[in-house]
Amino acid sequence: MSEPSSTIPEGAAAKLCLGEKSTRLRVCIVAPSLRYVGGQSAQADLLLRQWQNDPDIAISFIAVDPPLRRALSWAESIPGLRTILREPIYLWHLWRGLQDVDVAHIFSASYWSFLLAPAPAVWIAKRRRVKTLINYHSGEARDHLQRFRSGKFVLSLVDKIVVPSGYLVDVFREFDLPASAVPNIVDFSQFRFRQRAPLRPHLVCTRGFSNYYSVDVVVRAFAEVKKEYPEAQLDLVGNGPLEGEIRRLVADLHLTGVNFTGVASREEIGKYYDQADIFINASWLDNMPLSIIEAFAAGTPVVTTSPECMPYLVEHERTGLLSPVADGKALAANAIRLLREPALGASIARNAYQEAQNYTWQAVRGQWLKTYRGLV
Repeated sequence: MSEPSSTIPEGAAAKLCLGEKSTRLRVCIVAPSLRYVGGQSAQADLLLRQWQNDPDIAISFIAVDPPLRRALSWAESIPGLRTILREPIYLWHLWRGLQDVDVAHIFSASYWSFLLAPAPAVWIAKRRRVKTLINYHSGEARDHLQRFRSGKFVLSLVDKIVVPSGYLVDVFREFDLPASAVPNIVDFSQFRFRQRAPLRPHLVCTRGFSNYYSVDVVVRAFAEVKKEYPEAQLDLVGNGPLEGEIRRLVADLHLTGVNFTGVASREEIGKYYDQADIFINASWLDNMPLSIIEAFAAGTPVVTTSPECMPYLVEHERTGLLSPVADGKALAANAIRLLREPALGASIARNAYQEAQNYTWQAVRGQWLKTYRGLV
């Protein structure tokens, strides 16, 4: 799991592109900051950096997680309390930051976070007569919309729903909510494509230690690989609430060659893909995982479980190898297959690298520009 170094200013709607009045559209991104590592914050940071000094877009930013004042800094480590204390600060930043904006580009997850961050942003943007765009990123969309009636109500009020995958377009269609797909972007400067010939049993997983990503299944799959290739290595890049459980599992299985690297910065993440020869993922719920696109960019062949979203991103035997969710032995069998069939691994890496071109800024910039202009 990568942790980009942030260029996002914290606090109130910090302007990133200033200057005289022009024909540039004024777009404000409302999203989590990089104070807490996650897919939304990383993607928002990439967009902010790419839009800086753009001739068509004047970009600004409002963090949904503004820092508390110094007198209240002690509450930063108490999740529920810090949320309560931040909310009025966030609302004030929204009211001020959306004053002179054409489009509010609002990042969104699901459940209660949807009500705490995107919903107020939509309401205030409407009060400010600003066009609203919800950029929904959660793979839990179906469950969210089934359980929270407020979700569909708020989404029906926005001017545009944009999602990063065809999978979520199909999910929103089930609820009569039209959505358009604009893919996530990857910073190719972080990665070096390298053809592996032949593949070595050096695996890497860059997913966080959370329930969704089933790193325990990755470890169990690695144990199977280890039986065939005793010299095998596994790099676990990330952290999370289940790290202790994963470490205990590694100890219980008496596994050697498992490297807990911690979170990698934006400048460092590329080296972990580069030094490994197979990317392994075992998520049971996902959407458009940047980690897999990063592996595409680095030439690290992908073996992954296949939650509902995955076939929208990975084509079996063309850009990766798919296996059933929660099946560690099947996941291991695909990794071993790559090791035994070097031509297949080379073909998958080349095809995946070509697929990754769809996620470059050059490919995606025009899609966002067209989306913004279509609103205004």
